[in-house]
Amino acid sequence: MSTKTKSLSFENQVFYIGIDVHKRDWKVTIRSNDMQLKTFSLNPSPEDLAAYMRRNYPGGEYRSVYEAGFCGYWIHRELTKLGFRNIITNAADVPTTNKEKDRKSDPVDSAKLSRELEHSSLMPIFVPTPEQEALRSLSRLHRQHTKRSVQIKNRIKGFLNSAGYELPENSEVKHWTGNFITILEEIAFSVETDRFILDEHISELKHIRKKLLLLLREMRYISKDATTIKLLQTISGIGLITAFALYTELVDIHRFRSLDHLCGFIGLVPSTHSSGTKEITCGMSNRQNKFLRRIIIEAAWVAVRKDPALTAAYNTLIRRMSKQRAIVRIAKKLTNRIRYVWLHQKEYVTAVVE
Repeated sequence: MSTKTKSLSFENQVFYIGIDVHKRDWKVTIRSNDMQLKTFSLNPSPEDLAAYMRRNYPGGEYRSVYEAGFCGYWIHRELTKLGFRNIITNAADVPTTNKEKDRKSDPVDSAKLSRELEHSSLMPIFVPTPEQEALRSLSRLHRQHTKRSVQIKNRIKGFLNSAGYELPENSEVKHWTGNFITILEEIAFSVETDRFILDEHISELKHIRKKLLLLLREMRYISKDATTIKLLQTISGIGLITAFALYTELVDIHRFRSLDHLCGFIGLVPSTHSSGTKEITCGMSNRQNKFLRRIIIEAAWVAVRKDPALTAAYNTLIRRMSKQRAIVRIAKKLTNRIRYVWLHQKEYVTAVVE
């Protein structure tokens, strides 16, 4: 007598998978039909997760989510290739109960993600292509090396001040020209070790400068055929490095439905608390793209000197507020110009104030 075994099938059933991602392992929670099925640990591998789901819930539709963090986008791309409908969400946007805050753990986080995914309350973040992500990394690497260069310069100035050597006040010092570096290399110290220390600082500065030059050449090469980067440079206050950073951080200007949406992404909006008729403004929001907000404000300081319309606007603003608050308003105006040029693919014509 033979028996027939009916194969297991979950065709047309949707499974919601919350993944709390860590380097050593993942905590995974599976839900379906508004019921939590299982929470378990798994090797940090999209392939292992796919194999588990197909072995235990074959034929189902798999929807997954994890929080943006150190792991970047590679997990999303691999899960997508394996047939999952995956999203990445900002951890700050995940609805959390007071109990979950009080008893936070990896299993609780994965369960929370799967629950909110099933309830459609999670907003996915934008996922760039590998090529777009590489350009963004190039821009950020340039920024990191620039910051490192400033640190070394400050260290040299601090060392010279402690040694009683005063730097001359001229443009060569301000811009750290080759002639100024030569002057530093020729300083005579009474103690030989001081000379050795300064030479080490100078050597490190030269090394960083060579790296910055290589990065700048690569950015220029990439920008040669990038129309948007060229158009952005027609706006006062925006040069190649700033335009490249804008292009790689924003990627697609059409994903921002309005100027307010774009300013919110950058971090040029105030943080407010309101209750009834009372509203308190607490300065700029902590929610920001830390790379973009910094460069937009830096560009705004340059633009107020070069664009007559922005100069006039800035002079009007500082009559009723601090310069720091005024430059944020100018940065928003500059952002509006960036958005217009990018959307319409037109060069910006500097306004003339009569």
